[in-house]
Amino acid sequence: MPHKLTRTHILLFIATFFTTLIAGALLNGVIPWEEPEKIYRGLPFSLTLLLILLVHELSHYFTSRKHHVSATLPYFIPAPPIIGTFGAIIKMRPPIPDKRSLIDIGASGPIGGFIIAIIACVVGLNLSEVKPSGSLDGSIAFGSSLLFTFLSDIVLNVSPEDYDVLLHPVAFAGWIGLLITSLNLLPIGQLDGGHIVYALFGEKHRLIAKITIPVLIVMGITLWPGWIVWAVLMLIMGYKHPPVVYPHIQLDKNRKIIGWISFAIFVLTFTPMPVKGF
Repeated sequence: MPHKLTRTHILLFIATFFTTLIAGALLNGVIPWEEPEKIYRGLPFSLTLLLILLVHELSHYFTSRKHHVSATLPYFIPAPPIIGTFGAIIKMRPPIPDKRSLIDIGASGPIGGFIIAIIACVVGLNLSEVKPSGSLDGSIAFGSSLLFTFLSDIVLNVSPEDYDVLLHPVAFAGWIGLLITSLNLLPIGQLDGGHIVYALFGEKHRLIAKITIPVLIVMGITLWPGWIVWAVLMLIMGYKHPPVVYPHIQLDKNRKIIGWISFAIFVLTFTPMPVKGF
């Protein structure tokens, strides 16, 4: 049965719209509580980020319905600036019939959000400013994935590792979208990556998850403390994946290709050090 749009969904979406609107305004140098008439300048960031999240979650939702898996509509999660949101989630209710439906549901969200994020990055980078390296002292420095570095090189003809790029809010929303895609594709538990790993490798998913968690801890010590937070969250949520109803039904060739495409997206979007410092 399709899940109804409830008051909770609507209120959370409205709250997230306003928190991302405020975040976008601040990115444009507008302090909303001092210049409320200029808060509209936060719209490009807010609408772009919400679109990425919406496409990601609705891709999960409609694919779940296609496979007769009960799923809620997206719950948006508001947050304080800098980005104004912790993302969005849907809740799926087991059982999931087989590995085919599992990989379809798991891969649809990241692929859908990934496509919109790329478009946002290209559009936003064309509107961004390139500054001499070191000229943005005092600003937060963000890391770059392989894909974002490639896009910066193509669109701006520079590498973000060699120049300071003052990202347009639309480009920053696209950057966040790529980061969210990679986080969801971590091969652990019931994250999208966990669904895909379970579909491809079955019970070997436990070993992959057990290896991934200490890797995150090491990265948290050496690169970015946020990875330790993620490792703890994954331990709390659980690294195991519930079984499907018909485990004997195997994946076809096309679905295996989709799984490996998802892993390629993970590699391309993964940012080892999302925040470099101040």
